[in-house]
Amino acid sequence: MRGLKLLLNAHAHWERRQSVKVKAFLMATKGVIALVFLHCIVFDYDDLFVTAEANHIVGIAVLIYKLSKEQTCVGLSLKFQKLTALFLAVRFYCSVVMEFDIHSVLDFAMLVATLWVIYMMRFKLEPVDMKRKDNFRIQYAVVPCFILALAIYPSSSHHILNRVFWAFSVYLEAVSMLPQLRLIRKTKIVEPFMDYYVFSLVAAKFLNCAHWILKVFDAREHLLTTLGHGAWPSMVLLCEILHTIFIAKFYFLYLKRQVKHQYYG
Repeated sequence: MRGLKLLLNAHAHWERRQSVKVKAFLMATKGVIALVFLHCIVFDYDDLFVTAEANHIVGIAVLIYKLSKEQTCVGLSLKFQKLTALFLAVRFYCSVVMEFDIHSVLDFAMLVATLWVIYMMRFKLEPVDMKRKDNFRIQYAVVPCFILALAIYPSSSHHILNRVFWAFSVYLEAVSMLPQLRLIRKTKIVEPFMDYYVFSLVAAKFLNCAHWILKVFDAREHLLTTLGHGAWPSMVLLCEILHTIFIAKFYFLYLKRQVKHQYYG
C-alpha cells in the first residue's frame, strides 16, 4: 500500500512538471479510460447526469465557503454567474411544469447556491476594478439564444411556450461560460480559491458528456428518436459540444495561469 502511494505521488509530481499540451493529452487519455470504466460499472446512465449536477452543487458550496473565507472574488465573473442563474431558473421552471423529478430538486439547489454567490459578489466582495473588466454584455448571449429558441425547440406534447423556454435554457447554458473566458483572458489573474470550483465544473461536464456518449453508444440511432424530430436533436448535440469546448478552454486557461504563476510568481 505504501509503495502504491509513493508511486502515485511520484506520478503526480511528474505530471505537474509537464507542459499544458502534455497535461491535455494525459487528461484526454484518462477520460477515455474513465469512460470505459463507467461503461462497465454503471447500468443506469441517468445516474451520471444526477451525479454531475450533485458535483456542481458541491463545487458551488465550496466556492461560497472560500469566498467567505478569502473575502475576495477577483477572477470570478459576475456576468457568468448571472447567465448561470438565468438558465437555471428557466430550466427549473420547465422541469417543474413538464416533468417534476430529482433534476428539479437539484436545479433548485444549484439556482439558490448561484444566487447566493451573486449576492456575495454584488454586495460584499466585488472589487471596483472587476466591474470595469467584467464588461461582457449579457444581452449578446440572451437575445440570440431566445431568437434561436423561437425557431428550434423540442417536438413534444408540452405547451409550445414551455418547449421554447426549455430550448432557451439549453442554448443559454452552452454560451454561459463566455463572460468568464473573457475575464480570465483580460485579467490573467490566478486565484487559488477557485481551484475546486474549476474542478467541479470540469468533472460535472465530463459526467454529463459520459451520460450522453454512453447512451448514444448503447442506443445508437434510437436515442435521437427519443430526443424528438427535426433540427432539435442536432442542436442539443451541438450545444453539448460547444459547452464542453468552453469548459475545456476555461480549464486550460486556468491551468496555464497556474503553471505560469507557479514558475514565475
